[in-house]
Amino acid sequence: MNSDPQKLAAGLYLIATPIGAARDITLRALDLLAAADVLVAEDTRSLRRLMEIHGVALGERPLWAYHDHNGARMRPRILAALAEGRSVLYASEAGTPMVADPGFDLGRAAVAEGYRLISAPGPSAVIAALTLSGLPTDRFLFAGFLPSTSARRKTVLKELGAVPATLVFYESPKRVSAMLADAAEVLGGERPAALCREITKKFEETRRDTLENLAESCAGEALKGEIVVVIGRGDSPDIKEDDIDRTLDEALKGASVRDAADQVAAALGLPRRQVYQRALQLAARNG
Repeated sequence: MNSDPQKLAAGLYLIATPIGAARDITLRALDLLAAADVLVAEDTRSLRRLMEIHGVALGERPLWAYHDHNGARMRPRILAALAEGRSVLYASEAGTPMVADPGFDLGRAAVAEGYRLISAPGPSAVIAALTLSGLPTDRFLFAGFLPSTSARRKTVLKELGAVPATLVFYESPKRVSAMLADAAEVLGGERPAALCREITKKFEETRRDTLENLAESCAGEALKGEIVVVIGRGDSPDIKEDDIDRTLDEALKGASVRDAADQVAAALGLPRRQVYQRALQLAARNG
């Protein structure tokens, strides 16, 4: 590590921390950890341990806890440090700040007050699970945690069922079996899915199957650890070629072929390449 870190400009720095393997932290994140005037962490014990592993000294710098239970009380204190021209670093317990993380309110408050917000990208359970799932990644929707009750969970799943994208959820190991069963019922048991558990950790596991089979395999099993569920997109809606042509003709009146194809593909939930090829044909036909 650099024993003489450079002075950081004032602002709120967000660093992504490992979701499992400690060596997944980035060199830039370590530099920022060594240089920031004030350190803020969702879990101060986890951050202290990470700094010890990588030889980053805390020294006389303050290390403040910021989490769901004390956020309202701590935000004014952190904003005051920014007002003094100090550099403040925030680290979530694991992964990327602001994503299903209490740091969201802190970052939003800093932006509202006109302070610089700087992100040092790194580990993310969402992206890691997508890459492990074997499911399409060109378009995805991260929906966080589903509601804990079955009725509310099914309502949200129904709303998301028609989204033309791969769906990604965080889930508790205690609820994942029920969540998969509800997803199979609402979205269809044959829909492809993956359950990614303990990513980058010793007992990492990825199960890839249909929703129905995953639900059956998890039923009655006491799973442990952090879990991400990835669900493949549903079948394309049954849309007739005449409907596509009519929608494209209207879009082409005020947009380029490329923009019209983007608009129609998004509106109808169809592959962009398919719509773009048809838009080229219609544009040529219409002169």
